[in-house]
Amino acid sequence: MRSVRDNALSILFGAIFFLALAGQSVAGWMESNERLQQHGAPGEGYVAFVTSSDFVVDVAENWQSEFLQFFLFIAATVWLVQRGSPESKKPGDEGPGSEKEQLVGEHARPDSPAWARAGGIRRTIYANSLLLVMGAVFALSWLAQSLAGTVVTNAENAEHGDPPIAWVEYLGSPDFWNRTLQNWQSEFLAVGAMIALSIFLRQSGSAESKPVGAPDHASAVSSE
Repeated sequence: MRSVRDNALSILFGAIFFLALAGQSVAGWMESNERLQQHGAPGEGYVAFVTSSDFVVDVAENWQSEFLQFFLFIAATVWLVQRGSPESKKPGDEGPGSEKEQLVGEHARPDSPAWARAGGIRRTIYANSLLLVMGAVFALSWLAQSLAGTVVTNAENAEHGDPPIAWVEYLGSPDFWNRTLQNWQSEFLAVGAMIALSIFLRQSGSAESKPVGAPDHASAVSSE
């Protein structure tokens, strides 16, 4: 039970992620079969649908925008600040920080990760590992979206007697950028709203909020 308590946040969001993904797959499968029936075509099985380009492109276009959001936010908060927001360092703390502040090298604690105590390329990789992984997942999801989108577009072209297009052509198509930008703008709005609203609004007990009585100009990590 202690293990569950200590990892409750990850468990909760992992569970609701899989439930939401399963729900999306079932709803998408039913909608796809309705469209096929309207055109007098036979329905497809559930496994065939969840391994199809139609399902992959819908999932990947959401994943890439989510991981792009975090990639940019992690990178921006190294150098940029927003006074009063608990999502930001306080003004004057911009930059990657000193070795002492980051607990690396000779400043590492006994229980610090091994790569934090190491030097050279290993420390550099570990010191930027969160940004690297977020960026890699974004890039892979974006690639999956573009490849699956090309397949879907070519299938629709074949139905209308139009010639297929190459992957590079699809990357410049309105369909690709409509799918991409409609997700990006919502993610950037959500991040910006969280940064700004958390200056003035509170949620008692949340790690994403300042203490209820903290002044608006103070960040969650400052003693101003």
